[in-house]
Amino acid sequence: MKLTFLGTGTSQGIPVIGCDCPVCTSTDPRDKRLRVALQVEVADKILVIDVGPDFRQQMLRTGTQRVDALLLTHEHSDHIAGLDDIRPFNFKHEYDMPIYALERVHQRLHQSHAYIFEATYPGVPRVQSHAVHHEAAFEAVGVPIIPIQVMHGQLPILGYRIGNMAYLTDYKSMPQSEYAKLEGLEVLIVSALQRTPHHSHANLEQALALVQTLGVPRAYLTHISHMMGTHADTQQELPPHVTLAYDGLVVQVD
Repeated sequence: MKLTFLGTGTSQGIPVIGCDCPVCTSTDPRDKRLRVALQVEVADKILVIDVGPDFRQQMLRTGTQRVDALLLTHEHSDHIAGLDDIRPFNFKHEYDMPIYALERVHQRLHQSHAYIFEATYPGVPRVQSHAVHHEAAFEAVGVPIIPIQVMHGQLPILGYRIGNMAYLTDYKSMPQSEYAKLEGLEVLIVSALQRTPHHSHANLEQALALVQTLGVPRAYLTHISHMMGTHADTQQELPPHVTLAYDGLVVQVD
């Protein structure tokens, strides 16, 4: 399995508009963060988790020629706003894009992207809607997926386990019942917004506590704000098996 971090930033990205803090003005490319998303290449399929407003730029930057399916974690704009940019894949490969998400998320897409589902003019994005639930494993274009319920503050959303990798963005907490789904992981990807507590996102301390609880050999932190500090400084503080992810990082998973 090949993982490509398409974006590792928060809803504002880094640099934040109008901000002149040391992170936003850093010249280190690892401190330039698009909105959070992950590309997963497994079993000859290419899956993308979340399609935020930077999706077009992310696809151009990686040179991705095909996406076989989308997995959506939840309905916030930084995770769905780029849906219109699946059209080149529709046109090039002549297929409807499968989208796997909670029923609630599909309903929100019908509101935020109503023109897609009303089909009022030619050339709109073409999708296949597949509702999933955290209690039932499923297959996305033949790839086995285990959905993980995590809490984004008070909002239940989905993380996903694919093989020995689990992706938990916008994580704040998790029901005890979900921990069993994460046994035997090789790689955990989890959000770590900043150093100080936040009402709906795990901070650095909470993310590291989850890594320790699960005992994973490799962990990557994502969904990072400019309040975390620079990549260079923060990475020095982390345990050897924990990496502050950055845009363009590629990871291989057995």
